[in-house]
Amino acid sequence: MPSPVKPDMKQRILDTADRLFYLHGIRAIGVDTVAAEIGISKRTLYNHFPSKEELIKAYLARRSVTLPPSDKPPVEQIIGTFDALERRFGAKDFRGCPFVNAVTELGAEDHAVRKIATAFKDGRRARFRELLRQIGATDPDRVATQLQLLVDGAIAADLVHNDPSMAVAAKQAAIVLLRNAGVEVGDRISTSSPRKRGPLRRADAG
Repeated sequence: MPSPVKPDMKQRILDTADRLFYLHGIRAIGVDTVAAEIGISKRTLYNHFPSKEELIKAYLARRSVTLPPSDKPPVEQIIGTFDALERRFGAKDFRGCPFVNAVTELGAEDHAVRKIATAFKDGRRARFRELLRQIGATDPDRVATQLQLLVDGAIAADLVHNDPSMAVAAKQAAIVLLRNAGVEVGDRISTSSPRKRGPLRRADAG
């Protein structure tokens, strides 16, 4: 049986930086730590990422993945966002939104970080807005912003309380928002925890 192909060095560096930056914080982790974790020299790391700033941008860009198109009804896609949040909150390695974390640490002085974070948040809001338009919601732009705030609020509340049910509360509020916007939310949309737990995806929380 052939052995699995190892990721190339650039990918290994990014994988390691992603894990360390997210779990411990960007400021707390230097390139020395990333290099030592992999067992390479700083020079080797810099051959792939000329500076820590470039490594940070690559880390956030990697976290900025978009969800693939879905054939589920738009309402289910919107509500499913909060089910995905609950699953993510239950993971031992959950440390909040990587973009909010990065802006908190670096945003006041690093415009590139703020730009990437803003693009990610605006992208999720745009996705909500498009789904809302498809189902004829009243004022989709306003409701999309409110849904985005529910996502961010649920993430913050879970970090404080360590309670994945904060995502359930946010989902219940989202259903109220949708109904107030004239959207038909069927009874088959559960307001409690999802029974089936699918795989976690990097774009499910943030």
